[in-house]
Amino acid sequence: MSLGTAFTVGIVTVSDTACANPAHDKSGPLLQDILTSTETAPLPYRIDKTAIIADDASQITNMVCDWVDNQHLDLILLTGGTGFAERDVTPDNIAPLLTRTTPGITHLLISSSLLKTPFAALSRPVSGFRNKTLIITLPGSPKACRENMDALLPVLPHALQLVRGQVDQVRHTHAQLASSSPQKDSIDNAIPQQQHTCIHHHHHHHKHHQNQHRSPRTLNLDTPVAQRARVSPYPMIPVEEALHLIQSHAQSVGTVSMPLSDDLIGYVLAEDVYAKESVPGYRASIVDGYAVYAEDGPGVYPVSHVSLAAASQPTENEKVDIHTPFQLQRGQIARVATGGMVPDGANAVVMVEDTKLVEMTQGNQEEATVEILASTSVGAMIRPIGSDCQKGDLVCKTGTIFSTIGGELGVLASVGITSVLVYRKPHVGILSSGNEVQDITMTSRPLAPGEIRDSNRLTLMAAVRQAGFEAVDLGIVVDRVDALEPCIQKALEKVDVLITTGGVSMGEADYMKPLLEQKLKATIHFGRVNMKPGKPCTFATVPNDTNNKKKLIFALPGNPVSATVTFYLFVLPALRQMSAIQQPGNVKLQVKITHDITLDDRPEYHRVLVFVNSETGQLEATSTGKNQQSSRMISMIAANGLLQLPVKSVGVSMIKKGNDVPCIILGSLYQV
Repeated sequence: MSLGTAFTVGIVTVSDTACANPAHDKSGPLLQDILTSTETAPLPYRIDKTAIIADDASQITNMVCDWVDNQHLDLILLTGGTGFAERDVTPDNIAPLLTRTTPGITHLLISSSLLKTPFAALSRPVSGFRNKTLIITLPGSPKACRENMDALLPVLPHALQLVRGQVDQVRHTHAQLASSSPQKDSIDNAIPQQQHTCIHHHHHHHKHHQNQHRSPRTLNLDTPVAQRARVSPYPMIPVEEALHLIQSHAQSVGTVSMPLSDDLIGYVLAEDVYAKESVPGYRASIVDGYAVYAEDGPGVYPVSHVSLAAASQPTENEKVDIHTPFQLQRGQIARVATGGMVPDGANAVVMVEDTKLVEMTQGNQEEATVEILASTSVGAMIRPIGSDCQKGDLVCKTGTIFSTIGGELGVLASVGITSVLVYRKPHVGILSSGNEVQDITMTSRPLAPGEIRDSNRLTLMAAVRQAGFEAVDLGIVVDRVDALEPCIQKALEKVDVLITTGGVSMGEADYMKPLLEQKLKATIHFGRVNMKPGKPCTFATVPNDTNNKKKLIFALPGNPVSATVTFYLFVLPALRQMSAIQQPGNVKLQVKITHDITLDDRPEYHRVLVFVNSETGQLEATSTGKNQQSSRMISMIAANGLLQLPVKSVGVSMIKKGNDVPCIILGSLYQV
């Protein structure tokens, strides 16, 4: 048993799927992140053991017994296998190992989860001690894991310190929880009493927190550099949680009426559209041939009329103007083109291939008589009026997106639609910040030492426009509050979404987060994400004075690759959602990697070229380079995918060549 400050922890993912492919394990890395984040956990935890095992009774029992009896860990968390499925055997195998149960912790898990969803009733958590090791089972869902940990974190230190007999530390921990624990709001909301009490031989009481306006977490902008924060005040959250926060704030920006044209590509219909005209509006021939009376049968007939598909003027040799109604008589035939109007009276069309020319007119320019070689039936080769679409039919529903294929435009044009109501696309502004950043057009002098060219703005402008959104170039602003504040305020008057790059880390000139909170009264929903690259990525919202919709701000890292990756991961899905696209998320496919890839301590988004293997037809991916450093923009060349790599764990530090890995698709796929 550890006698130091840190609690020693083992985390076990119990899952047949993750055991077969560690890339599928999301909850294990999430638990590691929660326990090792100083902002999330009030006392330090040290992850000594991690493992991924199958839903197998012997594996669960052997692993836990070893970690308790030989490793003497303080805490073991098991995620997965707590449901009702036949293979969900985690609680059944943990319960017999416990020397003391902890029904209060089990009740806390269930009650806090039931406040989130009634489906929590389908989970079977158990908790208790084996000797001096606290063992807790958690669901396999990352979302449920986080919700359970939000409830557990305030009480875990009490339990573990009591087992150690560290009474003084218990008092100190309780004082921390009563003052400023980030989990305080979560646990107070999960337990509906006005006060909650830690039940042991000392009695302590906590004030109940009401929902109050969130105060700024950043230090005052005037704080001297020597007194700046050395630890970020923002918890490092998982990517899935960051996406959920963005989704909860990305709202439609309204509707607009637009004329029917190719400018509609990428827009989403905001109304049901009904046909103004029937298609076809007349009886139309399906083939080139001759309109006939089916009852006349094979034989030689005079050609008495010509019907073309185009609304053009007839030649001097054509027998009837195509605009003139014509009644075909028995014993006559009329030449018709594909799409041409079938004359009144005719009830079938015979293909030209089933005919033979018998006689031409004087001058050999036109057909005089033609022999029909085949029998036909009434209605053959004729499209009746409205056979494709009747006037008043619903042709496109609300939510239909105008695709690059063009089918939606074609349908609406064919039924007489000239304008439509669509959801407006958000206007996007892109701003670079930094004293060292120089515009790419600056050629009057060489770069001075310490200066860099602004690749972020050009890259993001291209990415935004390629995705079908309007991008406004807001230029470069130096790292000064008096320069940044008016520039951002003016930008927010023009755009719905502001993208900035730079100024979000821990440097003395990184003003973006305190500026947003203190000057612009923005709400920062997250300021760090557990990912590589892109950890300092920040998402905030600002109230819109003109309506009740919020302006979105994505403050992306200054490193070029970090900015690009976080744009595709977070910003682009938000832009799609604001445009009312029903499936705004990125396309994710399983790809087979062509070489070994080393894992990192953080979930990594590894740049790759994804292609279709011409021999096997499988999707494969190859890295754009071993050096995937966030400042190395060369790693984005030819990249059309981001491998979603899990964190490394004990015994799993690499994914071998040939394994399938989830990959976010960024661009077009090619065959190699």
